[in-house]
Amino acid sequence: MTIRLPRPDGALSPYEPRTEPLRFAPGAPLASRTVYSAAHVVADPYADTDPDSPAAVDWDATLAFRRHLWSHGLGVAEAMDTAQRGMGLDWAGAAELIRRSATEARSVGGTIACGVGTDQLAGPATLDEVRAAYEEQLALVESTGAGAILMASRALAAAATSVDDYLTVYGHLLRQASEPVILHWLGPMFDPALEGYWGSPDLDAATEVFLDVIATHPDKVDGIKISLLDARREVELRRRLPQGVRCYTGDDFNYPELIAGEEPAAGGCFSHALLGIFDPLGPLAAEAVRVLDTGDVDGFRKLLDPTVDLSRHLFQRPTRFYKTGVVLLAWLAGHQTHFSMVGGLQSARSLPHLARAYELADGLGLFPDPAEAESRMKSLLSVYGVTQ
Repeated sequence: MTIRLPRPDGALSPYEPRTEPLRFAPGAPLASRTVYSAAHVVADPYADTDPDSPAAVDWDATLAFRRHLWSHGLGVAEAMDTAQRGMGLDWAGAAELIRRSATEARSVGGTIACGVGTDQLAGPATLDEVRAAYEEQLALVESTGAGAILMASRALAAAATSVDDYLTVYGHLLRQASEPVILHWLGPMFDPALEGYWGSPDLDAATEVFLDVIATHPDKVDGIKISLLDARREVELRRRLPQGVRCYTGDDFNYPELIAGEEPAAGGCFSHALLGIFDPLGPLAAEAVRVLDTGDVDGFRKLLDPTVDLSRHLFQRPTRFYKTGVVLLAWLAGHQTHFSMVGGLQSARSLPHLARAYELADGLGLFPDPAEAESRMKSLLSVYGVTQ
């Protein structure tokens, strides 16, 4: 059987799907690296909504997907940008997601950390209002027993007039946090409103401010998540972290080499992981890290390196729309019954882009039932007028 897929030049070309998937059994938590998958939300396709409506979430399917990730030993990074924070999911929806997922994590013994931001603010805000918004969200996350991830704030980026404003806001939050948190530096390729975060568009200058925040409160920082898609910068930064502060890579272009780490002669530093690409790669990624747990770096790279082409495709510019490909693959893999997203974001990528995502994922063996994935992809193509 073949499927005709549209290419960027408008032509249709045949592709022969694989017949057997890769199969990875659920397993225990990972040992050598702490690994979080940022997880997507499943929309309720039957809700009567419009683009201005609050997100309508299918809670059963959303929580089932988190159980899938936990079953493979991965942690869940909840209510992050992969869950469409600020791109369809508002604070009220995120708060409900955090409560439900934290409860589910306790019931299955899963690891969870949740995003803390300021997205309840509407319009321009003062620094005091930004701090209060962060405090409200931090209190909610801590009340659930989940770990906290201090996300970069659009409101803070707009309100801050100096480096001192960042130092003051983050210093206040870290002093009052009851447990060490993860600091998240999300680059403007993921959210253009975060250009110049940490007080400067110069990444070298911004890095110094970021490190200053960490050095002043090392006992309150579990780790940092770096999402700048710059492997060299991440390596240089993680070498300068205080002892005990982890680096969680958020680099969806270079994650295999960053997780594998440097040779002992070069310092032996490595990154843990908090990645959106581990949403569709969950079982494969977990298996790769289990191989790494045995000390087999080559085996780890052999499993994970081939996934980079898919990740680079999903996260191509404009990077913030990577969620569309993630949800497409969740549908094709049978984790949900439809290809629909909150805010209508399923329309954010072109048909040739989606077709290539299917082809790359199928080539990796990511679909538990390749025949069903092929059937679903054909149904999507038919909506666009592609006949087989």
